[in-house]
Amino acid sequence: MTQAPVPVLPTVEVETGPEPTHAVIWLHGLGADGHDFEPLVEQFDPDRLPPTRFVFPHAPMRAVTINGGYVMRAWYDIVSQDFSGRREDAQGVRESAAQLESLIARENARGIPDAHIVIAGFSQGGAIALHTALRHPQRLAGVLALSTYLPLADTFVAEAHAVNRDTPIFMAHGYGDTVIPYDFAERSGAFLRGQGYAVDWRPYEVEHGICLEELRDIEVWFAQVLQDTAGA
Repeated sequence: MTQAPVPVLPTVEVETGPEPTHAVIWLHGLGADGHDFEPLVEQFDPDRLPPTRFVFPHAPMRAVTINGGYVMRAWYDIVSQDFSGRREDAQGVRESAAQLESLIARENARGIPDAHIVIAGFSQGGAIALHTALRHPQRLAGVLALSTYLPLADTFVAEAHAVNRDTPIFMAHGYGDTVIPYDFAERSGAFLRGQGYAVDWRPYEVEHGICLEELRDIEVWFAQVLQDTAGA
């Protein structure tokens, strides 16, 4: 039986040049929306990047347990504040991963191959970025995971796809993060390095957010991973 296609989420898009050859699909955090990181594109020097389409999807609305069941934009439900066990709902993670795959497929249909696509995300969005990109069956340009962690880590080894084993991964986290503790997130980076992944771990003097130093480092990383594929 053929599975029905997953509807494409509504998105905000910014292009750094005409006829984009590359794409960055960037997922926001809990309670935000696709406009959250849209202004950052203006902070990047377009001359350092190939023509790139930045795609900022809006997460679906869903009830979030730790927020008293309040309905908000979320990539998955957070069922517990406890970081010693599973705090994210597996079904929500996998549903959002399927929606992200649909966005990747749309970029393919618009002429941008997987090898020219970076998957990015902040907090919840970063968790979905890591989960999806490292299970994706085609080589991607890179993964940007900010103030986040690897969800469903217990199924990762069995489900990860070898084709993205050497894909560049930029993971950044603030020492003062009280939403996702630094040590907890750092364990995700160490776990991925232990599995042979090319993780560039960057700590910053910031809480649960992005500082100017981090933004400049992201710009350098974008320029590197996108230009490395520009001729491919």
